[in-house]
Amino acid sequence: MNSNTQTMNSPLPGRVTSIDFFRGFTMFLLAGEAAHLFSQFDNFDNSVMLFLGTQFSHHEWHGLHFWDLIQPFFMFIVGVAIPFAVANRIKKGDSNKTITLHAYKRSFLLLFLGWALYFVAEGKLVFQFQNVLAQLSVTYLVAFLIMKKDFKFQLIFTLLILLLIDLAYRFFPVEGFNHPWICYENLGAWVNNKIEGVDKASTWASLNCVSTTAHTVWGVLCGKLLMSDKSAAKKIKTLIIAGISALAIGYSLDLLNITPIIKRIATSSFVFVSGGWAILALCFSYWLIDIKKRFVKSSLFFRIVGMNCIFIYLFFEVGANGILNKIFAPFSALLFSWGGELTVGIITSLSVWGAMWYICYWLYKNKLFIKI
Repeated sequence: MNSNTQTMNSPLPGRVTSIDFFRGFTMFLLAGEAAHLFSQFDNFDNSVMLFLGTQFSHHEWHGLHFWDLIQPFFMFIVGVAIPFAVANRIKKGDSNKTITLHAYKRSFLLLFLGWALYFVAEGKLVFQFQNVLAQLSVTYLVAFLIMKKDFKFQLIFTLLILLLIDLAYRFFPVEGFNHPWICYENLGAWVNNKIEGVDKASTWASLNCVSTTAHTVWGVLCGKLLMSDKSAAKKIKTLIIAGISALAIGYSLDLLNITPIIKRIATSSFVFVSGGWAILALCFSYWLIDIKKRFVKSSLFFRIVGMNCIFIYLFFEVGANGILNKIFAPFSALLFSWGGELTVGIITSLSVWGAMWYICYWLYKNKLFIKI
């Protein structure tokens, strides 16, 4: 192995590799969805595959599937990375003013790109906040602006946000939209209708960017914890307690019929539960990769995607995955038609998924990192 290869496979000094892995793993799964792989599971006549198909799709309303955690995971890990990014810029000599201006610029670009995706899809200007980039434009900026506040302030801030949005849903006075947990009859639906100028908009609420701010702020808190000089054991203990506490609160709110777990309107119980799983997932990744030093080299497979996560997200969101599908589908049909339509579909999806990973690898190999 030459020195260049060793450098490529080794984490940067002082870098928390698990953060890159977490971000890359999450985006890699999103690329799998864009390749239409997970939707193939529903075509199996097998209880295990049908269960996986259910878990890799969003819950229709009240409840939680694994796939409902993916967007919170990404918004959370963005928050985790913020303290590291700021420390990096300070180390390079950037002033607080420069760093703050960069944060405003990044927030604006996230919003522009988020709205641009709607424009491309709809063919007209649509000012929504449902996609992850548009939501991040809000949650990222808020998390950055309060990052220097102490732990208690940031925690209380997020709890107040969740309380206020919960109360707003419960006591919204407009007739027809005063049923907080009923689809199309709640505050989130009313805001959607007003923004989009229609009578019945999406079940996904643009208002979610308010409550999901907690995910990114909690990520900042976890990032600051990982940067601290506390022992690894103390960090892991703190993360476990925080994660379990969030899960206990969220599931209790749901089971006691106080606030149901509904991702589509990001209820407080959903934010607690998804945030709790995000914290525990980070804790496990940190323990396994950074503490136990297991799978450090193999984690590069996912870290490669994480290093160009914005690019690959935009790549498949504008439909470039469809071009890849058109390229691979004929070859899959030619070579694997003996296995039937399902086999051809799976091979095509895997090929598209692999091609998207390779694009990220090519960018990584050529040291091309597209950031905003």
